[in-house]
Amino acid sequence: MDTNKPIIDHIRGFLEFLDIERGLAVKSQQTYSRFLGAFERWLEKNNLERLSPGELTEEHIWKYRVDLSRHLNHKTKEPLKRSTQNYYLIALRNLLKYFSDRNIPSLGAEKIKLAKFKADERRVKFLTLEQVKRLLDAPDTKRISGLRNQALLETLFSTGLRVAELAGLDRDQIKITSEVKDMEVVIIGKGNRPRPVYFSPRAIKSLREYLASRKDKEKALFINYKGPKTAQKRLSVRSIEEIVKKSALLAGIPTFTTPHTLRHSFATDLLMQGVDLREVQEFLGHKNIGTTQIYAHVTSKRLRDTHRKFHSLKE
Repeated sequence: MDTNKPIIDHIRGFLEFLDIERGLAVKSQQTYSRFLGAFERWLEKNNLERLSPGELTEEHIWKYRVDLSRHLNHKTKEPLKRSTQNYYLIALRNLLKYFSDRNIPSLGAEKIKLAKFKADERRVKFLTLEQVKRLLDAPDTKRISGLRNQALLETLFSTGLRVAELAGLDRDQIKITSEVKDMEVVIIGKGNRPRPVYFSPRAIKSLREYLASRKDKEKALFINYKGPKTAQKRLSVRSIEEIVKKSALLAGIPTFTTPHTLRHSFATDLLMQGVDLREVQEFLGHKNIGTTQIYAHVTSKRLRDTHRKFHSLKE
């Protein structure tokens, strides 16, 4: 293998490695491509497009981190959050690990330090149960789009699905008869890992009403009612995000509300009810418990309250 080949020319091989040897899902491969694309553009902007892995230094990494810290989010026009900066750095760190595995001389992956969080940045944002109720009741169910929106919101909170998993649901996965009161559906989640998700009676009621109003033969569970008849009917991730955002505005709840906020709210609610963190990991489909640890502050508060209430010899 040509050890003098520029870093940019190695990236395609790395993405093929993720596909063939690591078996990453297409979505994950696209994410790596996007994050490493940013590093490519940085190299080109600084006339470093011919830089080989062995020529990469800690000084280069530092300058790239500075550039990331000044980069603006194209949606919010605000600097990238530290957590987002870390995604870019993790992608680059994994590229360096790939070089090491292929015996290509390069900077060690351990030289890439992740951005440290402030205390409040480690906390996930979630809704209170009262705010969730207001959100679920916000859609106008006199219209078919409102029935769809309510069923969509109920499904998000009941199952803890990722937004892409929700968008991918098909009608034939949802078997609702008049006798059904709760339901389990196996979905294929991130990393092509199957997991069961569970629908509450509320979610089933909303889905039953929504599906009863459908006169079409579309395969997708959640479809678009706007645009030409020939257009793609399955709701996109972006469309679902817009539905949640507009519903949040109608409900008068925090503007940070997104589909992922409902996933956080789902997990937080389970933990507040006493569900073990390991079980929440399974509900969310996290491969590693470390990912679920972002909810540790919820568990800590519950344990502290329990200790205060039940521990003997308090005084």
